Amino acid sequence: MVLVLAVMAALWGLGAWLGTPQRVRLGMIGMVWGGVVLAQLVLPEGNPLREATGGDARPWVVLGGVAALIWAYKSLILKLKARHAPQVPSTLAGAFRPAELERYSRHILLREIGGPGQRRLKAARVLVVGAGGLGSPAILYLAAAGVGVIGVIDDDVVDASNLQRQIIHADARIGMAKVHSAEIAAIALNPFIEIHPYKRRLDAAIAADLIGGHDLVLDGSDNFDTRDLVNATCVALGKPLISAAITQWEGQLSLYHPARGAPCYACIFPNRPAPNMVPTCAEAGVASPLPGVIGAMMAMEAVKHITGAGETLTGRLMIHDALYAETRVIEVSPRADCAVCGVPRGAPAPLASEVKAGS
Repeated sequence: MVLVLAVMAALWGLGAWLGTPQRVRLGMIGMVWGGVVLAQLVLPEGNPLREATGGDARPWVVLGGVAALIWAYKSLILKLKARHAPQVPSTLAGAFRPAELERYSRHILLREIGGPGQRRLKAARVLVVGAGGLGSPAILYLAAAGVGVIGVIDDDVVDASNLQRQIIHADARIGMAKVHSAEIAAIALNPFIEIHPYKRRLDAAIAADLIGGHDLVLDGSDNFDTRDLVNATCVALGKPLISAAITQWEGQLSLYHPARGAPCYACIFPNRPAPNMVPTCAEAGVASPLPGVIGAMMAMEAVKHITGAGETLTGRLMIHDALYAETRVIEVSPRADCAVCGVPRGAPAPLASEVKAGS
C-alpha cells in the first residue's frame, strides 16, 4: 500500500514540475486508484499483486471516499467565493491587472466609486507638499487607494523626533531624505503606483511647472511662505488645493478651488497672524494621532474629489478639536477683495485668528 501511495505522490509531483494541469494529475492518480481497487476485487486471495497493494479493497475505498469528500468541499467553497465576488465590468478588467482588481475590490463594491471611480484614481496625478505629520498618512492612503502617480516634495530628512507622529517613516531610515523614506513605504504598501520624490523646498522657480503637472495638490507644509506660494500657484493654474494645518490638539481642513466658484486659501486667511502667535509643533507640541486624523481626511477629500463621490469640503472649513472630540464645519465664501483670486462675489470670510501651522 505504501508503494502505491508513493507512486501517486510521485505522479503528482512530477506533473507539477512539468506544469501538467491539476485535473490531468488528478485523473492519473484516479486511474491508479481504480486499478488497485479493481485488482483487490478481481484477483484471488494470495495473489502477489493483490498482496503487494494491500490485500484488501476496503482501505482503498475509504481513502477514495475521503478524497472525494475533500474535493467536493473544496469545489463548493470555490463556487461560493465566485458567487459572492464583486462583478468586474469587462471594460474595467482591461484597465487593471488581476492583482489590482483584488486589491481595489472594496472600492469597486462602493457604488459611489465603482470601476469608473477606481479608473479615475489610477489615472490621477496628485502632488503632496510636505512628507511630515500631515503628508505621512495622506501619502499612505493615497497609495493604498490606488492613485496612479503621487508626487512628494520636501527638503527635510527623517529625525528621531518625527517618529512620534510621522508614521510613513521608520527608525531605520533616520537621516534619510523624507521623500525617499516616503517612497519606500508607499511602494511597499502598493507596488502598482508611482512615487515621484522631489528633495527640495518648493519655491517660485519650480512651483508652476511642478504643480502644473498634477491634477490635485495636498498641502501639509509647516510654514506660511510655502502655503501662500502653493495657494497662489494653484489659483493661477486653476488647480484644486486641499490644505490642512494642525497644532497641539486642533486641526483644520478645506478644499480650495476658485476655478469652480469656491474660495481660495487667501480668501479665508488673508492676513498672517502676528509673529510668535502661532507656535510650531516643535515649540508647542502636537498630539501623536492628530496629524493622522487630519492627514487621513485630506486623503479622503482627495478620493472624493477625484472620483466625484459624495460632497467634499469645497466652500466649507472643517475645524477639529481632538482634546474635546468636537468637530465643526462652517460655510466659507470667496472674498470680493481677495488679493489672490479676486473672485467678485461672496461675503467676507473669517479672519486668520485660528490659522495653524503644519507639522
